[in-house]
Amino acid sequence: MTDHALLLVNLGSPASTEVADVRRYLNQFLMDPYVIDLPWPLRRLIVAMILIKRPAASAEAYRSIWWEDGSPLVVLSQRLQQKVAEQWSRGPVELAMRYGEPSIDTVLQRLAKSGVSRVTLAPLYPQFADSTVTTVVEEARRVQRARDLPFAIDVLPPFYDQPEYLAALAESARPYLQEGFDHLLLSYHGLPERHLHKSDPTGAHCLKAEDCCLHATGTVLDSCYRAQCLRTSSGFAEQAGLTDDQWSLSFQSRLGRAKWIEPYTEETLEALARRGVKKLLVMCPAFVADCIETLEEIGDRGREQFREAGGEELVLVPCLNDHPQWVTALVKLCERTPRAL
Repeated sequence: MTDHALLLVNLGSPASTEVADVRRYLNQFLMDPYVIDLPWPLRRLIVAMILIKRPAASAEAYRSIWWEDGSPLVVLSQRLQQKVAEQWSRGPVELAMRYGEPSIDTVLQRLAKSGVSRVTLAPLYPQFADSTVTTVVEEARRVQRARDLPFAIDVLPPFYDQPEYLAALAESARPYLQEGFDHLLLSYHGLPERHLHKSDPTGAHCLKAEDCCLHATGTVLDSCYRAQCLRTSSGFAEQAGLTDDQWSLSFQSRLGRAKWIEPYTEETLEALARRGVKKLLVMCPAFVADCIETLEEIGDRGREQFREAGGEELVLVPCLNDHPQWVTALVKLCERTPRAL
């Protein structure tokens, strides 16, 4: 069977570190209503204000982590694509980006021309959020309707608690854990609290109690990003043989003045240093490929912040990237768990 394609989708990246390319990318990203979930006129006004100064600052940050062959996120995603293609025997394996190039539209049209009859769409996000998974699925749905594409599309659901994923995560971190450390921080991308409230199907669970995420089940768990992050963390800790006092969890990458889910990574880094943690390991399990949020935000600025607060060494544990066990796990997940678009 060679007519069943696999389409891996990651977030995306500016085409270059030039300010104009960064501004173009940020505009596409921030104008997505699943990212800034406000009415269009207000969203347009907010984004216009952000785009006055942020592109230049972001371009400088991208330059600090850019590789000779391009954006780390894109290069690492391409490497993953190539290795997955070696194990996916059903048809072609393609890669698209939600923002920037190659676009979902471009790649789905190419697959249609190649004659495939089915596509498994794999958003490369372990945990569910509207700003990651939903926007990828809705863009694929939009393109399928607009282009009248003839094939069926399945979707890989979030895999935050799947044994293959957790085992790969633990195995990728094992060399760093074996070197010794004082504490491990699992830093996830943050979300505004209103995103959690909007995705709560009951309207009566999310953030209604301090320990609400520990008791999330069923459809609440299916759509709660924070609860899924907790499940990933505890599942990883169990796989890695960590005790509860060896690790903690936080959320990074806040933008704007809205209340975001806590605890915040910036504050946690300082608190851990003040507590006497000297060697800190940091993992970012919301990302499967290293990117500006891991390499620059944690690996550069986070390290500097930790040292200034009294810590000595912050070690950024790489994302899964193209780790062999992750490649095999992803193929198995895509073969086993997709659901209809």
